[in-house]
Amino acid sequence: MFVGRKRELEKLNKMYHSSQFEFAVLYGRRRVGKTTLIREFIKEKTAVYYMAVEGTKRENLAGLSKALLERTQLTAATPVFRDFEALLDYIDSLAKSGERLLIAIDEYPYLAASYPAISSMLQSHIDRCWKDSRLFLILCGSSMNFMEEQVLGYKSPLYGRRSAQFKIHPFTFWEAGEMLGNYSSGQQAVFYGVTGGIPEYLSRIDMNLGVDENVIQLFFEESGRLFEEPVNLMKQELKEPMTYHSIIAAIASGASRLNEIATKTGLETSGCSNQLSSLISLGMVKKETPVTEPETGRKTLYQLSDSMFLFWYRFVRPNVSSIIRGVGEQVYDSIVKPQMNDFMGSVFEEICKQYLYLPEVYKDLPFPLGNAGRWWGNNRKKKRQEEIDIMSVSEDKALFAECKWRNEKVDAEVIHTLIERGELFQYPEKHYYIFSKSGFKENAVEYATQNSKVHLIDFHHMTQGLSNERE
Repeated sequence: MFVGRKRELEKLNKMYHSSQFEFAVLYGRRRVGKTTLIREFIKEKTAVYYMAVEGTKRENLAGLSKALLERTQLTAATPVFRDFEALLDYIDSLAKSGERLLIAIDEYPYLAASYPAISSMLQSHIDRCWKDSRLFLILCGSSMNFMEEQVLGYKSPLYGRRSAQFKIHPFTFWEAGEMLGNYSSGQQAVFYGVTGGIPEYLSRIDMNLGVDENVIQLFFEESGRLFEEPVNLMKQELKEPMTYHSIIAAIASGASRLNEIATKTGLETSGCSNQLSSLISLGMVKKETPVTEPETGRKTLYQLSDSMFLFWYRFVRPNVSSIIRGVGEQVYDSIVKPQMNDFMGSVFEEICKQYLYLPEVYKDLPFPLGNAGRWWGNNRKKKRQEEIDIMSVSEDKALFAECKWRNEKVDAEVIHTLIERGELFQYPEKHYYIFSKSGFKENAVEYATQNSKVHLIDFHHMTQGLSNERE
């Protein structure tokens, strides 16, 4: 079953129905669903699809030749072109026919690694022949650095040739929900958190099992699909992943400033900074500054971008030996389950942020949100540090939000605390949003009814209520 990616499919199909040459670049981290999107798009179209292999020039030439000739020639035998120039010349002849032909090369970085001249050759054929044809070329890759620098970057031979680029992100909570059947919204949120919204991981959930059984089966058994997943991903992306594992583990355990991470890992600050930059470029780590300050500010923190990585490095990596010895279920019951609400705190913040940007919600907000993110800073009056889960500013208006993933209802004290933090800022117009997993106590509801700037949103409305509105 294909779910999500509606905007990407709509854009690709719009490009397909144009009468000109199109060149789309798709990229994103591994397992995010790029190949599934391409296959859905090219379904029932005249298309050549080839997934490059991590091998030699000869292997990739043979593979691409086979895919191309099988789709465009009705011959029993499938020859191999003598070289890539002959293969591209053949595509020239197809392009001159005036017919729409799709050619999708998946894992393009492998092809380019086996034959570095291919990008320059593609550029030459685009400029000489394909740009005046109805050929539709798709290049796709999981190596973020390569795709951004060697395909999209200004130093690339292909720079400026693409018609559109698609950075494929993990599913949102609502997209993930389309894959999770009849699980409750709370259960769907937990699945979203432990998988990071990655479609391939979501597809591994057994709909006949509960949340606990699924999480144990995926993470806390040696044969589990996600038991070694971050290790395998790191091996694919980095030549010497050992130190990077230590950095990610330090962040997962609560170290968020450069000096804290360096101290915890025993690395020099400069070396640690360079390796953090590599992890950022791979989309595994993100730099965060208070939303009201420039990105280069001194208050920079480092956080994991992927909640699956956070879950794995926090709960699985420290207990690998126990899981291998067969007591993973006991580890889950005694260590993980009691801390699940704490883990879900940051996941719920992300879900709430996504909620604010849903079109049907966004249009009714008090002002159009620009950048929305966390804020932290000093409360000089009370001489303490304060944090705001979500904050957004537009000229003289500000929105402040608190997100509570608790099993008990939120009371009015949470509202008072958020308003008190909002008073640290001098914006004339302020709006307060409180999100709660379990609803609100009567004193909170009564306070909100008397203050039009306070909005209470429980998780049930965010999911079930919104679903009813969409229907």
